[in-house]
Amino acid sequence: MYDIFGKYGAIRQVRIGTNKDTRGTAFVVYEDIYDAKTAVDHLSGFNVANRYLIVLYYQQAKMSKKFDQKKKEEEITKLQEKYGVSTKDK
Repeated sequence: MYDIFGKYGAIRQVRIGTNKDTRGTAFVVYEDIYDAKTAVDHLSGFNVANRYLIVLYYQQAKMSKKFDQKKKEEEITKLQEKYGVSTKDK
């Protein structure tokens, strides 16, 4: 990861997903936003080990909405269990 992405600027951090739902993803944090833009421009569609990279900018607002949705679903499930409500059709 450092070899591929390091060509486009100083890297602050690389985080690789290890969970079932994050496997195959990584976050590369650059020191400078312009280096990140250059990496996105040059590496999108780049072939590494017979796999093509999809390089995107991290979008905090989009990720927080997804987290909020999961939190709401968990709250609903807890309330359904507490009051014995089932959403299954009988």
